Amino acid sequence: MASHRIERTTEDIRRELTAIFRELKDPRVTGAFLSVVRVEVTNDLSYCTVKVSAMEGKDRAAEAVKGLRSASGFIRRELGHRLRLRHVPELIFEATDSIEYSANISRILNSLDISADSPEDEGESE
Repeated sequence: MASHRIERTTEDIRRELTAIFRELKDPRVTGAFLSVVRVEVTNDLSYCTVKVSAMEGKDRAAEAVKGLRSASGFIRRELGHRLRLRHVPELIFEATDSIEYSANISRILNSLDISADSPEDEGESE
């Protein structure tokens, strides 16, 4: 299968998973602010690894992943209906802390006191 088709299918799966997550009624999933960070699909479309992150941290994302695993049958069926794939890949959910990590880096950068009259700026103007 051509790589551009895999990339397009991966992007479609990511978009539809985001929409399906909003429709789930499991409190472990609805109680968290979830984000699909990355979707990786094998070349034969048999497996799909979905990396999920939560704003509340990795522990909250891990709890949401338990809910997603229990609803994986429903999610696969919905993906099949929405994307019209001949074979819907088996979904493997993993929790990451990328949202929490990037928010922490943003806090650190915002807390730095960088003045406009730093010595580096004076050396560049000469």
